[in-house]
Formats: sequence, structure tokens, C-alpha cells
Amino acid sequence: MLRPDRMTPPRTRQISSWQTRLTSAALGLCALGSLAACTEPPQEEPVIAMINGRSITQSEFDIRWEDLSQATRARYEKEGGKRRFLDELIMRELLMQEARKQGLDQSDEIREKTLRYREQLILDELLKDRIKTKVEVSKEELDAYLGKHANQLLANPKVQVSIMLLPNVYAAKDLKRQVEAGGNFTRFALRYSIDERSRAKGGDLGPYKKGLLEPELDALIPSLHPGVISDPIKTAQGYYLVKVSPLEPEILQADQATRERLRQELLAEKRRKRLDDVFAELRTGATIRLADAARYVTDEPARP
Repeated sequence: MLRPDRMTPPRTRQISSWQTRLTSAALGLCALGSLAACTEPPQEEPVIAMINGRSITQSEFDIRWEDLSQATRARYEKEGGKRRFLDELIMRELLMQEARKQGLDQSDEIREKTLRYREQLILDELLKDRIKTKVEVSKEELDAYLGKHANQLLANPKVQVSIMLLPNVYAAKDLKRQVEAGGNFTRFALRYSIDERSRAKGGDLGPYKKGLLEPELDALIPSLHPGVISDPIKTAQGYYLVKVSPLEPEILQADQATRERLRQELLAEKRRKRLDDVFAELRTGATIRLADAARYVTDEPARP
């Protein structure tokens, strides 16, 4: 049996239970209040310019700056940097505000052009996903393509070729000895060479290309060191002395640019083929019927 002092009336127990709940709730609200008090309110985004009440925020500026091509950013950096770009954004906003005042943004023609531009952006994104990211040029494909256009490129080794053609081996050996002793190859070629195509230029044939020289000379070029005169080489025309020299940097850069242009041509060709394949896939799964009015825009008769 419970002692009288341990017994709690039912109503007293009920009130005590509610008091406990209210106390817990109050503590919870206090905790939430403390949390809210400790949390700083979100800061407003920095505004870097206000134009008639319209703001340009830092993030908007950064996004527009990052959207520029590297070449365009480089141009801005030479002509005033980001401040110049901000000035142009401000001018653009002023022009847009004036256009809205004149109601140009409500023009049906502008809306139609905007819709077409939006469609083009969507198509560009689709093609980027379906074509550009899936078309690559392998080394083997590029080498084969460059081989077809070898007449536009420098051959290996990439050197400048000079020649001197002499009527007999004795003259060739004598001039080789004089050049190695410090004589001027160009002057000797102007005076003694019997090669009509190169004599007027002091023996200079320009950058080496396959087929430029007789087969006997072609086979020799890769083994020559720049600045070293070859031994006399016997051919049906006479005896040649050959000298190779390093190419000017501008010539090498031009050759590299040509190689890149040819690579881009091959890539574009592969993308066009891929685009044709995509169109074929889409047409296969589509229902297409030309209406009678199609005869006004095509010679193909309307399909029944």
C-alpha cells in the first residue's frame, strides 16, 4: 500500500503533465530563437552599377565576362580591361531602356526573331551534344589527310635547301674545299653553278619538299646536317653540292598554321557526315508527308 504522502491526485498529475509539455515547448522556442539570433541574415548581392534604377550585379558582370571568348577578353585587357567592358554594359543597358521606351520590345517582328534565335540556340546545343562532342580526328586519319595535301606542307626534314651544279667532279671538289675554308656558298653558286632554276638566287631552292630535287638528292637530304656541304653527288646533269640550313621561324609557323587548317577541314568534313547520319536516323523514325502546297517550293511532287 502507498503511503498517503506518496499519493498524487489524478488532476494534479494531469496538470503536472501539461506543465512539463509547456516547459519543453518553451525551451524549444527559446532554442529556435537563439538559433535565429545567431544566424546572420543573407547579405545582398554586390551591385557594381545602377542605370536609371536597373542594377548590374557582380555575378551578372562575372557571367558576361566569362562568356567572352579568350580573344575578346584579351582585346579588352589591352583597351581598358574590365572597366571598359563595364562601360559597354552600361551603354548597352541605356540603349535597351531607350528601345523599351519606344516599344520596340513589343514588336511582333522582334518577338519572331527572338523565337527563331531561341530555336537556333536549342538546335546548336543539340548538335553540340550529338555531333561535336562525338566526332574526333585520329592520328591515322590526320596523317592520311595531310598526305593527300602534301603539296601544301613542308616535308621532313624541315630545312632550307641550296644547291650548286658543276660540270665535273674536279670543280665540285674544289668548290666544296673552298666553302669549307670559309668561302661563300651563295656567291660561288651565282658564279659557277650551271643549274638555271637556282643560280640567280645563289642556289637557294627554298624549303625542302619531296620531288623538288632529283631522286639521288632526295635520298640524301635526311642525312645532311645544317651548314654542312655534301660531297659531290653524280647525276645525269652533272655533279651537285647540297647544303641545308634551318628554316626561319615564320616559315615553320606558317606550316603549322596550314596543318591546323587542314585538320579543321577534316574535322568539319567528318561533322558534316555525322550530321547526315543524324538526319537519316531522325527521318527513319519520323512520319513526313509533303502537302500539295509543297510543289511551290520543290520540284518533288506531293506524295499521296
